[in-house]
Amino acid sequence: MVAEAPAALATGLVLALVGAIAFSAKAIIVKLAYRHGVDAVTLIMLRMLFALPFFLAIVWWSGRPRGGITPPALTRADTLGVLGLGFCGYYLASFLDFAGLAYISASLERLILYLNPTLVLILGRTLYGKPISRNQMLGMAISYCGVLLVFGHEVQLAGSDVALGAGLVFLSAVAYAIYLSYSGELVLRLGSLRLVGLATSFACVCCILQFVLLRPLQSAFAVAPEVLWLSLLNAIGCTVIPVLLVMMAIERIGSGLAAQIGMVGPMSTITMGVLLLGEPFTGWVVVGTVLVLLGIYVCSRAPAHLWHHAARKPNPANHPTQKRRP
Repeated sequence: MVAEAPAALATGLVLALVGAIAFSAKAIIVKLAYRHGVDAVTLIMLRMLFALPFFLAIVWWSGRPRGGITPPALTRADTLGVLGLGFCGYYLASFLDFAGLAYISASLERLILYLNPTLVLILGRTLYGKPISRNQMLGMAISYCGVLLVFGHEVQLAGSDVALGAGLVFLSAVAYAIYLSYSGELVLRLGSLRLVGLATSFACVCCILQFVLLRPLQSAFAVAPEVLWLSLLNAIGCTVIPVLLVMMAIERIGSGLAAQIGMVGPMSTITMGVLLLGEPFTGWVVVGTVLVLLGIYVCSRAPAHLWHHAARKPNPANHPTQKRRP
């Protein structure tokens, strides 16, 4: 039951807000690192290398007995599920996202990723034949119009490479939507914190192995010192800490309110992009962002049973701990 005390409510609101802003800063840090000549393979390896000890600590903590109850041991099916979800939802989605950011603005990247709930609905319809309501279809149409508006404007400014970057980030969003659609049963069995820890730990290993296979080992730290510091900040400040903050927020205010506060993410990314990256702040970006947020809001107003049918229960599309990727 969600705590209703004013102090718990205020604390939960602050935790959710700080967590959403910290998550949204990931794209800004990646764009800053790219200015120092690093590539996506090296950059994501450094981020995951620095984050791995923290995720292993989460696995250990979430697997400890509590209240005399020992968490269930992983079955073979659990292990295969964790490996599959970790590969698709955190390794593949993260790498495609990092690669796409080399070609598009942080603002457009955040808007594309914010389409995740609509992609979960589409997958639910495609994989399970689940219904999509008129309100949800309307919300999806509004959101995609907003992304296309910003995309078209950016193509005019930056050229055809924007299409490649937007395509990579959209595939990242699809990969994460697949994770959301299939994670429900494992969340029920293992718990969200344990699943996130296990899946992200495996994703970290995948990113490190990818670097070992594609790049000389001696080049791992042969980057500008700024890249190392930015990667450390990305790993801790934009990955591990926000995951914990949002989970603590949910304990105090519930997932629904935490998800609503999470809508500050796109505006936060745009603001930081303008201030820290010098990205243009135009009416096109404002209108596109408003349309995306409005569309997601319209989708979220659909009857609860339709959301529950969009993916395997529990419905991860409305669960902020699953919605925001490390």
